Amino acid sequence: MDFTVLTLFPELISAFFQHGMIARGIENKLISGKCINIRDFSTDRHKTVDDRPYGGGSGMVMKPEPLQSAVLCAKTGRLNPG
Repeated sequence: MDFTVLTLFPELISAFFQHGMIARGIENKLISGKCINIRDFSTDRHKTVDDRPYGGGSGMVMKPEPLQSAVLCAKTGRLNPG
């Protein structure tokens, strides 16, 4: 079973893959785990992935372009853009 996680915090997910039952499953080659950093797919120099919500208000909304690119990359099995 293969897991690919799209995240803004790959270091947290990588740590999850390195401990406990998940780590044993990976060591025994029963499962595999990969992280894709959504920020790697941002096109500006600041690696911005957040946008303002429509109509104002509190909170943030993720930009669709980096997320779509990351999803397409995950579907093809790649880990990095390009």
